[in-house]
Amino acid sequence: MSESPTTAIDIAAAVRDGRVTAAEVVETHLAAIDAREAELHACNAVLADEARAAAGRGDAARAAGATLGPLAGVPVALKDNMCTRGIPTTCSSKILEGWRPPYDATVVTKLQEAGAIVIAKTNLDEFAMGSSTENSAFGPTKNPHDVTKVPGGSSGGSAVAVAAGFAPISLGSDTGGSIRQPAALCGVVGLKPTYGTVSRYGLIAFASSLDQIGPFGATIADAAATYNVIAGHDPRDSTSYAGAMATIGAAELAGDVSGMRVGIISELVGAEGIADDVKRRFTEAADALSAAGAKVEETSVPACVYGLSAYYLIAPAEASSNLARYDGVRYGLRIEADNITDMYTQTRTAGFGPEVKRRIMLGTYALSAGYYDAYYGKALKVRSLIARDFAAAYEKFDVLLSPTAPTTAFGFGAKTDNPLAMYLSDVCTIPSNLCGDPAISVPFGTGDDGLPVGVQVLAPALGEPALFRAAAALEGSAP
Repeated sequence: MSESPTTAIDIAAAVRDGRVTAAEVVETHLAAIDAREAELHACNAVLADEARAAAGRGDAARAAGATLGPLAGVPVALKDNMCTRGIPTTCSSKILEGWRPPYDATVVTKLQEAGAIVIAKTNLDEFAMGSSTENSAFGPTKNPHDVTKVPGGSSGGSAVAVAAGFAPISLGSDTGGSIRQPAALCGVVGLKPTYGTVSRYGLIAFASSLDQIGPFGATIADAAATYNVIAGHDPRDSTSYAGAMATIGAAELAGDVSGMRVGIISELVGAEGIADDVKRRFTEAADALSAAGAKVEETSVPACVYGLSAYYLIAPAEASSNLARYDGVRYGLRIEADNITDMYTQTRTAGFGPEVKRRIMLGTYALSAGYYDAYYGKALKVRSLIARDFAAAYEKFDVLLSPTAPTTAFGFGAKTDNPLAMYLSDVCTIPSNLCGDPAISVPFGTGDDGLPVGVQVLAPALGEPALFRAAAALEGSAP
């Protein structure tokens, strides 16, 4: 065999053509995990036996003349908040200790039907609450470019799995930037699709009106191929979009942006804490789109400056409701006590980490009698304002542009003592979640410290084709 293919698209083509077996692909990636997993801690579970068995089934199907799927033989890593039948699914929390789901998430089924092979479950901030993967009950994940730095969060393990070559593609979930921000810090592509285009059935909920599953990939084309597989209506998800969705094809990946209208969001470029080196790379990215024939102008989305404030009332409020089910009665951790009230208290005290407790308390307060209208109700009104302002911007522009994260990867402990500083890591990504629109982070060179910088492209709902056109152009001109 000649040089092994590395991208998901190349691997799938080689497996289908018989130039490489799925078993060989799996062994190559298990070796990569063996080489660095102890150092990086990207995985909560490495599914070596299951992956080898799936590869064997795929190779047998090919030998029997079966038509293989678009992701044939491609290893994929899954964020450990997506249900996998019979395999522990922990959300990186002690409270789900020992729980093995009796079913697969819809995205897992779709990936497997397309021929992909689940190779690992990845580490995350507990219940996806965090921006650094330091909040995991199983310890932090490290950035593969510099192990003294965080990988971002909450999908840090999934970003690292792709950046370190553990899998060509992975899935994360994005509630306020949890795919795009770690993608930026790890130098990979990360997509948050339009809310409702990818089923959330089997995704363990953090904030149900904000959560969205999406792919990581080393290339735009790999992210697009994964999106094409996992997108689509699912009757088991009541929020699933039932209309037609565009498939991302060669035209969208050609990088042709001639005549495209691109708006630079002035409020996000000028947001608090955006580092100078990130701004410089962002300016280069905007210039690159202009040089490629796009019409690039600055624009204003006034209400997006309130995104962080609205998000940190809405998301914790939904979390306090969603996490009430973890009570020690039905599954997961249970601390025995003399009465049910003490059992609830002791189970949750031992099972939830500090950040999860902080957000549950914040959300419960925002929903409480006498405060509901002042906090949660007002945050929903602000959310509507943000959606309105973005809709107005999209009347003039095909896509919008901003930095993905304010800085390159920061050191462990740098923001853990100051939750507000940590929350500001998502200042550029949160608005897309509040209005349900798609956004993608594209690697665009490095900062002054040599660590990756990401540029974010935003589009209106169901605007993935335009999103990928601009993202492919950025990928082609990245330094």
